[in-house]
Amino acid sequence: MQTQRSAGVGLGLALLSAATFGTSGTFARSLIEAGWSAEAAVAARVGIAALILAVPTVFALRGKWHVVRDNLGSIGVFGLLAVAGAQVGFFNAVRYLPIGVALLLEYLGIILVVFWMWARHGQRPRRLTLAGSAAAMLGLFFVLDLTGGGSIDPVGVLWGLGAAVGLAAYFVLSARVDERLPSVAMASSGMAIGAVVLLALGAVGALPLRATFGDVTFAGERMSWLVPIVGLSVVAAVIAYVSGIGAARILGARLSSFVGLTEVLFAVLIAWLFLGELPVPVQLLGGALIIGGVVLVRVDELRSTPPAPDEVVPGAEPVLAAQGR
Repeated sequence: MQTQRSAGVGLGLALLSAATFGTSGTFARSLIEAGWSAEAAVAARVGIAALILAVPTVFALRGKWHVVRDNLGSIGVFGLLAVAGAQVGFFNAVRYLPIGVALLLEYLGIILVVFWMWARHGQRPRRLTLAGSAAAMLGLFFVLDLTGGGSIDPVGVLWGLGAAVGLAAYFVLSARVDERLPSVAMASSGMAIGAVVLLALGAVGALPLRATFGDVTFAGERMSWLVPIVGLSVVAAVIAYVSGIGAARILGARLSSFVGLTEVLFAVLIAWLFLGELPVPVQLLGGALIIGGVVLVRVDELRSTPPAPDEVVPGAEPVLAAQGR
């Protein structure tokens, strides 16, 4: 009975994590439409979240600060690619695309990992993984509505694929993190580095950092800009990360990452409820194929033998992606 109760708590935390991550596109859209650049929205989100998570990070690192020093390089690359890169790509994608479509493009990063491991490490994918990858590619065809039934902005597609590269980098880097480094420390440190780099590049004019501090339109209502900022940093980052880490510890990283796929469904539902935004039927079909393909890849992972220390397994590290989320 206790085991069932714990599993129920873990499932609830995993769904909470997916739902809160799924709010990020809707919160970001209100800021971007009010004049914020995607880079400024990401810097605010991860910077505030890093400050909030600094307290539990300090407690988690008591007596382990040398581990941070030993992993500064990995943390730096993680912050640049997996945090800043993935989120800037996703937030820019939602400027041009429906939120659900942008997130589906980002999730193709899981498929990119398959091809990376094949090209870089010679790990030829098995039949189930190949079938999942093929389904995802077919789904991409429908999501982009290449049959001509609608119009998709190619600029948004490129940003979405950039977010997919960032998500793939997240999986590759997470699987190689020093086991001595607490998950919350990895998340907080990566977000802090991502925020600092974005702010520094903005300060020298290399990136557009635009922000407005008047009212914004959210869910059809005028309200303070602080509402989406709090939503992005507290709901879509802190709560999402903390609940995701808790779910991974109870359910295991692989099972919790399966549940995390519901983020796409939550994102589409939230965008529909608050923005009246819903992909056309052919895109919904494509989304189902992409999610189905990713599930097949995940199932194939569960059937595999335990990975070697340097083998990447999407979801193997319980620092759940925020990616773009």
